[in-house]
Formats: sequence, C-alpha cells, structure tokens
Amino acid sequence: MTAVLAIGGTDSSGGAGITRDTAMAAKLGVTARPVVTAVTVQTDAAVLAVYPCQPRAVAQQARAALAAPPAPGAAKIGMLGSAAVAEAVAAALPEDLPIVLDPVLKASSGGTLMEAEGFDALLRRALLATPNLAELETLSGVRGGTEAQAAALLAQGVQAVLVKGGHGTGAESIDLLFTADGAVLPFAAPRLAVSKRGTGCSLATAIACFLAQGAGLEEACRRGKASVHRWLRR
Repeated sequence: MTAVLAIGGTDSSGGAGITRDTAMAAKLGVTARPVVTAVTVQTDAAVLAVYPCQPRAVAQQARAALAAPPAPGAAKIGMLGSAAVAEAVAAALPEDLPIVLDPVLKASSGGTLMEAEGFDALLRRALLATPNLAELETLSGVRGGTEAQAAALLAQGVQAVLVKGGHGTGAESIDLLFTADGAVLPFAAPRLAVSKRGTGCSLATAIACFLAQGAGLEEACRRGKASVHRWLRR
C-alpha cells in the first residue's frame, strides 16, 4: 500500500481540505495520512472561523505520520495558516521527501487563510507548487505575465511550478508546468461548465499520489489533471 502525507486544514462543509485530500487519495488506491494544521468553520458560502493548531502539535503529527509503515512516498501541503506552522512543517519533513505545495491563500468561499510571506520556508523545499493565477501573482510579486511570475517563484527555490488554468478563459483549461531548467509543458483538457470547491486540493493530492507511486513529475502532473477532470465531469 502506498501512502502520502496530507497536510492541511479541516473543512466542516466537507468540500475541501483534508476531507477532499483523503477522498482523492482513496480513489487512486493510496492511503492519506492526515496532519491537521487548523480547524475551519466553513459553509459553501463563507469561512466563519479558523482555529489554528500550534506549530509544535503540527510537527508532532507529521513525525508520527512519517513513522507509521509504510513510509509515505510524498507529501501534499495545503492550508497552513501561519509562517510558524509552515516552518515547523518544513523542519519536520525529510529532505528527500517530494513535496507538492498547494499555496492556499484564500478559501474558495472567501476569507484569507494565509499571508504570501508565510510560504518562504516551504517554497525552498518543495518539488512542486500548484498556484492558481491569482495565487501566482500574489506569491511572485509580479503583476502580469505568467512566465515572468513563474520565473519569480522558481527563483524563490521551488523546483517546478504548475500554474492552474481553471480560472482562465477559453474552450480549454490549460495548466502550465514551468521547471527550473526552463521547460514549459502544457496540460490541456476541455473546459467544463462546472464550478466545484476542492479542485485545487484534489489536483495537488493526485499529483502527490502519483509521485509516491513512482511517476516522474511530468507524468504525475498529466495524470493528476486527468483524474480531477474525470471527477469534475462526473
């Protein structure tokens, strides 16, 4: 059995966060080891309250999850809530563990969940960051130009950036994978007339699952996008 760490917040509506991570991992035959960073009070319409976990408690959860056999083959990181939690997670994870960072700044239903500066420690450690277009602009500090924004994020230390195209326009939803060696790889799928919370969680988790199962980064991104597209289409 393959396992991944699923690090993030709970969502009382069940639409996103660790609930969504666990559901996607189960679809792919992978066990999700949950590490809770915060308890959120949410509906589909709004974030009503956020109760952060202490950084020490988050780090202890991560170490316990890593110690349970089989050893997780990758980590997916979503909501963190604070720079202190991000630093605790970065310190707790092994150097050789592939990290997929979904940089959650705001909930789909509204409400700020993290400041951009809080991701610095994990951007230096992550194999892949998966920002949407708005998150990419905020994290990069560059206004306009996806390529320049991705380059600015790569300069912060992350090894690759997958820019999600779900918030774009056009007949196709095109995600772009930017790598540190200068490659730009597109992953396209027909744009669906559906909006669903938890798509970002699902994509990052799927990619982490495929990495844990031995796929390379390009293959994991391609298969991850296809998995989320099938889920949305259903």
